[in-house]
Amino acid sequence: MSFYEQLIAATAAERAHLLAAPVIADCLQGRVSRASYLAFLGQAYHHVRHTTPLLMTLGGRLPERLAWLRRAVADYIDEEIGHEEWILNDIAAAGGDAAAVRNSQPELPAEVMVAYAYDLLNRGNPAAFFGMVFVLEGTSIALALQAADRIQEALALPNAAFSYLRSHGTLDQEHTRHLADLLARMVPDDQADVLRSARVFYKLYGDVFRALPREEPSWT
Repeated sequence: MSFYEQLIAATAAERAHLLAAPVIADCLQGRVSRASYLAFLGQAYHHVRHTTPLLMTLGGRLPERLAWLRRAVADYIDEEIGHEEWILNDIAAAGGDAAAVRNSQPELPAEVMVAYAYDLLNRGNPAAFFGMVFVLEGTSIALALQAADRIQEALALPNAAFSYLRSHGTLDQEHTRHLADLLARMVPDDQADVLRSARVFYKLYGDVFRALPREEPSWT
């Protein structure tokens, strides 16, 4: 069993907890409001806008034993830079106020998740950052494309409102294969820190979903 497969198995409980967030079940059953989708995009903006700064920090913090990761980090930066603007475009296409989101503050769960990522890089083992990559990309693969279809069906929004979900649902499938190769090359101590951080990020990312507003039930 590869380390990536071990990581999937070892985080099964944490992943199940994230996927059990009520707003996710609502969404996959077509029970979603425009407000819920816009709230999701807003919080996605607030963590995705840190992806490039986090990756740049990671590249500078890698110790010599992990110097071989620098090329991969540079490639990640090249692919991820500017994706927060896709989200703002989606917000505008869905009828939201992109400028207001750009100038807003994140809700506490998103802010804590980003803060923990920076803390890993500045205080902990930089290799542990790949636990966040594992969680965000794995969740995207599991949910993004299906969620986009359900939301679009429920709200009759244009394709232009789903560039973030649909692009990442496809792009992250490619990233996952690459991530598995990178994790396999790490020494056991670094792999252990990736596992620990993945468990934490599943909790923190799940909190982001649990803080989103849900569609009000209809009693008619």
